[in-house]
Amino acid sequence: MTNKQYLPRLADKELALRLEAFGATLIVGPKWCGKTTTAEMQAKSVLKMQDPDRREAYLTTANTKPSLLLLGDKPRLIDEWQVAPELWDAVRNAVDEENSEGLFILTGSNSVDENSIMHTGIGRISRMKMYPMTLFESGESNGKVSLLRLFDDPNYDIDGIRSDLSVEELIFAACRGGWPSSLSKRSDAAKLLVASDYLDGICAMEISTVDGKNRDPEKARHILRSYARNVSTLATEQLLRGDIAAVFNSISASTFDDYHSALEKLFVIEDVPAWRPSIRSASAIRSRYKRELVDPSIGIAALGVDPEYFYSDIKTFGFFFETLCARDLRVYSQAMRGQLSYYHDRYDLEADFVLHLKDGRYALIECKLGSREISDGIDHLLSLNALIEKYNSKNEQCPLSKPSALIVLTGGEMAYKSKEGVYIIPIGCLKD
Repeated sequence: MTNKQYLPRLADKELALRLEAFGATLIVGPKWCGKTTTAEMQAKSVLKMQDPDRREAYLTTANTKPSLLLLGDKPRLIDEWQVAPELWDAVRNAVDEENSEGLFILTGSNSVDENSIMHTGIGRISRMKMYPMTLFESGESNGKVSLLRLFDDPNYDIDGIRSDLSVEELIFAACRGGWPSSLSKRSDAAKLLVASDYLDGICAMEISTVDGKNRDPEKARHILRSYARNVSTLATEQLLRGDIAAVFNSISASTFDDYHSALEKLFVIEDVPAWRPSIRSASAIRSRYKRELVDPSIGIAALGVDPEYFYSDIKTFGFFFETLCARDLRVYSQAMRGQLSYYHDRYDLEADFVLHLKDGRYALIECKLGSREISDGIDHLLSLNALIEKYNSKNEQCPLSKPSALIVLTGGEMAYKSKEGVYIIPIGCLKD
């Protein structure tokens, strides 16, 4: 199937590979991130379970003979399959019977409820995650610096490569978010409205429909607002609950956990885990999750501010800049078969992100919005690298591999390699 306005996604290759390897592929991720459109590009027939004209008929068929809904040219896309959980086991069974690859694509905007299915589908149904668009996918990063090449080529020359993004444009991109539908809007006001409406929908409806449990929209909104105030930090649950209690008098740990879990199921919250190498004692390394949202626009919408607000509060935007970097790095790392974590110890030695590849290589990354903070980022990375070297000198029998690259991501204009060997890269130049 085709879409003339479709902007290529890094997930396209990932989906093609999974269809080659497995009988079915489940694409999950936040609403409006483009799952269905991406799936339609490779599907040959489509079943949309939320079609209001056919929904009831589909549900009746799913309850009586779900295999009938699987008939059609392959790969067959089943959009929002979780409306009829019976389809999961029907797909798994069809894959077993046909014993072939690339038969089905399933999409969903909340995580699989294991209680509603008979079999996990391991070996038959592959799981793939999508995110909102990166700056490279939206065309705002020129993609002149390859993250993968930083790993592969120690002589990679990035000196003099320039970003086309001004700070004002970067702020707008973060406020607008990586929602594909926002890019087609004609006015800036309309583009910004997408993220605001997304937040309203999450709080008013999705927070309860995700698992059929009634929840307070205002409580959900204040939890996301608290997240926005503490985004890109190691804020404790107690601190977040205290922030919310200022409005609701009190909120129990179990209630907070319930809302937090629901927002994770909706792929709105995606905290970053800690990297805990053996270079320090276990008690020295911070092990809490770093608070992050799947897209910076959600937090900005929760705060109720517009791009102009950040012109006089660049410091606060720095935290959302890190969230934007986290979003893009997640997508780039996924394309590289990698994963993201952070490092921070009680001595305040840190790396905002650690990008690990499956072959054991990794990069240490700091996010610094302005040029004045770049030297601090370099110092952090060099200090952590020196600690790794010191550890290795004392543990020659079991050394920790050295980082393949030290990177400072910035909101600036110029890419270069510092005299110490640290790559300084504007986010507006980066691609996978």
